[in-house]
Amino acid sequence: MQKLNLQDSTILLADAETVEMHASGNRYGSLGRLLVEAQTSLAAVELDVLDKDNAALYWTRESSNDTVISINFGRAALEALCRVIEAWVAHFFGVRVKVKPLRRIDEPRWAWHIGLDAESTGILNDLYEGREIDHGRMRRLLTLLRMDFDNAADMRSDLAGRPVYMALSADEEDVVRMKPQNLLLNLPLAARS
Repeated sequence: MQKLNLQDSTILLADAETVEMHASGNRYGSLGRLLVEAQTSLAAVELDVLDKDNAALYWTRESSNDTVISINFGRAALEALCRVIEAWVAHFFGVRVKVKPLRRIDEPRWAWHIGLDAESTGILNDLYEGREIDHGRMRRLLTLLRMDFDNAADMRSDLAGRPVYMALSADEEDVVRMKPQNLLLNLPLAARS
């Protein structure tokens, strides 16, 4: 579970338990808890943003969970998520796919979509149906992805060759609860004999 923090237009995700620990003052021991209980503000917590240039930092602090990732378009973490999805599909189904980030879905009547969490499923369903989505809810849509199958025959015949759109969103409390099983259960795969 990840906690969303929007800084300007940068989408940052951090371990939700670590964020809670910092917010509760537990990171600072008894004095920190007293300050929080007295509602005294603590200095903003600065967490390092992992990217290509400092990726090795993760291995020195992996058990601390005190780094964040940015899933903005063009950032290494978003590209890594695409590669993980490709590897998952290949591992579980023996099917090769390509996944890439999108800024928007330009196809007016797309054929298939998968929400990688409950919020995204609802948002994509509403967009597909042409329903109006308020700005606050749309702001929680963090990223869009497009999946293309290397071999159209691996897809259901009525969808062969069409892209599968995916999304990842935060809920109303700015928490991201990705459900990888949504991906595994909802791919439009051809029936296997």
